[in-house]
Amino acid sequence: MIDVIVVGAGPTGVMLAAELRLHGVNAVVLDKEPEPTKVVRALGLHVRSIELLDQRGLLDRFLAHGKTYERAGSFAGISKPWPDRLDTAHSYILGMPQPVIDRLLTERAVELGADLRRGAELAGLTQDDEGVTAELADGTRLRSRYLVGCDGGRSTVRKLLGIGFPGEPAQREWLTGEMEATEDPATIAAVVAEIRETQLGYGVGPVGDGVFRVVVPAERVAEDGAAPPTLEEIRRRLREVGGTDFGVHAPRWLSRFGDATRLAERYRAGRVLLAGDAAHVHPPLGGQGLNLGVQDAFNLGWKLAAAVNGWAPEDLLDTYGVERRPVAADVLNSTRAQAELTTLKPGPQAVRRLLSELMDFEEVNRYLIEKITSISVRYDFGEGHRLLGRRLRDMPLKRGRLYEQMHAGRGLLLDRTGGLSVDGWADRIDHVADGSEELDVAAVLLRPDGHVAWAGEDQQDLRAHLPRWFGRAHQA
Repeated sequence: MIDVIVVGAGPTGVMLAAELRLHGVNAVVLDKEPEPTKVVRALGLHVRSIELLDQRGLLDRFLAHGKTYERAGSFAGISKPWPDRLDTAHSYILGMPQPVIDRLLTERAVELGADLRRGAELAGLTQDDEGVTAELADGTRLRSRYLVGCDGGRSTVRKLLGIGFPGEPAQREWLTGEMEATEDPATIAAVVAEIRETQLGYGVGPVGDGVFRVVVPAERVAEDGAAPPTLEEIRRRLREVGGTDFGVHAPRWLSRFGDATRLAERYRAGRVLLAGDAAHVHPPLGGQGLNLGVQDAFNLGWKLAAAVNGWAPEDLLDTYGVERRPVAADVLNSTRAQAELTTLKPGPQAVRRLLSELMDFEEVNRYLIEKITSISVRYDFGEGHRLLGRRLRDMPLKRGRLYEQMHAGRGLLLDRTGGLSVDGWADRIDHVADGSEELDVAAVLLRPDGHVAWAGEDQQDLRAHLPRWFGRAHQA
């Protein structure tokens, strides 16, 4: 029997598979497409996703293929410098088209032993107390202990489960693609700058080798959102919105996207779970979609591995939805607000001007930047130290860095006293007797996803908290 079937080989699915493989969990990734998509639906990684890569020792390979944009950020297209001393060691955005992100994450999952099967379309599933049976379109049946739907906004898994997906359908739509252009690049840049003064959903920018990425508002929402537009449709809309089509031709790919906003009613049904766009969709403003999905996978991976490996506390898997669904709801709220502020109506434009003034106040700017980059996320672990429930930034230790100690995906006790112990849990938690001047508490217990599960200095108090996240102590 397979341990976990992951449906969908996008960034969420392969990130989840990599996290499972760190813990020796047999993971099979199914994707109905025979080849990876060339469509660029995301253009980079935010701070929290960059931190996750660093925690797993992957950041250098991503930095080699991307471009860092330091101290730059925006809310609803209102660009402001980042505030000083942002709570991270990675105060930048990593620009990188989604196909490259997909490829690097897929390479990582396969290196660790994940079984990726393309051209494998899920057609049905049933589950019982022992596992899940997945039926593929070609009649193949696979049996697994768990299954996770990472198969996008039109998720087959979610539909087969009958999980509601309430929200609002798309009210606006954009046409996009990558193509060549005959117009001079300087002229293109000048026209785009002028049009974007009033049309933020319009852009034509170079991506290299004479190819431009085009985004233009559609005339109306298409009946079939999955059907790509034609080149002529994009040309016509470019002329209608900007007065010229720049001579675009020879498209590499064409697609469309809308501003639908929906959130799954629940993230788990028995032995089947949802992650990424299968659980939430929202307008692309702020570039949070891919990042939100990757962070879902990072939260879920170690918990699902613990369930498979037999040491998970009874409700550990349920904490995935308890923690991540409110985060998604907050992102949906934020992107709804940003979408309103990009319309040309007088009311939203007045609010936009006021917000731009407010963002000149450092605390307002900091609040919005931390929200978009997800470094302000705090899970509710109850009363306690101010760090409880928050992720801990990377920091220098006497020997190396904190995140260098987290590559194996285990829990970690960072102990400045050197006198604490995780005896009984050493198979799940690393004990690092080291310290940093940046840490203002004697010791912290980090979950595998980097969030603080306990802070203090009392051994008895530590032992009382360990079973909450790491199960029963191992009996020698």
